[in-house]
Amino acid sequence: MSVLFRIIVVSLSLFVSAQAHAVLMTVEFSADAVMSAPNQPTKQTKMFVSKKAVRTEVNLNGQEMVEIVFPDDGRAILLNPTLKAYQETIVPVEKNKTQKDQGPCSQIKDAQCELLGNEKIDGRETEKWQIISVNQGRKLRTLHWIDTKRKLALREFFPDGSVAELKMLSKEKVNDRDTEKWQRTLSRPDGSKYQSYQWYDPKLKIAIREEVAGGYVRELKNIKVGKQASNLFVVPKDFTKIEGQAEPNKMYPNQPVYR
Repeated sequence: MSVLFRIIVVSLSLFVSAQAHAVLMTVEFSADAVMSAPNQPTKQTKMFVSKKAVRTEVNLNGQEMVEIVFPDDGRAILLNPTLKAYQETIVPVEKNKTQKDQGPCSQIKDAQCELLGNEKIDGRETEKWQIISVNQGRKLRTLHWIDTKRKLALREFFPDGSVAELKMLSKEKVNDRDTEKWQRTLSRPDGSKYQSYQWYDPKLKIAIREEVAGGYVRELKNIKVGKQASNLFVVPKDFTKIEGQAEPNKMYPNQPVYR
């Protein structure tokens, strides 16, 4: 969910996942990213995904906000169509390391991954990964069983003793797309359990809908697969560059800061 969804300007972060980078490299599409929650206004962002970049557009309080991110290049561009101005910023990227080389660590900063072997879970082939990260000087070890076909974590062990399991329930049609409905159950050491659901699109290789406790729903609607126009990912010639470190509050002075 970037990767793909982290880079949405107004923090409409959806489905940050290990397979997001693969989507950028293989499938081009446009969609509306929608987030709804009880007693809150629905938030919506327009997305355009190409093989090398993602463009997001949102109209907030009457102001159009645009961001173009190039994950492999490690850069992003903020555009203000009203002012006809833009700024550039740096996006963290691991140089000379592919997702295949790093496994799950391709999406985790300052972590070490070790492939421990291959195992079957519910008849599905998985890779068992150990991830070691550091938090406040303390090493944390987690275990993850990653579906080799879908790149979904079917089982996870966390440092506090929590265990997460992902199981496919059925195949369903969602937003005119053929999807697989998966249930994720997180079991805590105190015996409590939390469930969430996601609808995985095998062709896009991402979850296009997610439901979590409390009535929160995040999804992609109006998905249109196809090559995206190249001019969506370039700065218009009549835009002026604002020098200095890119900051959203400089580009959008009438908006709260979302980063």
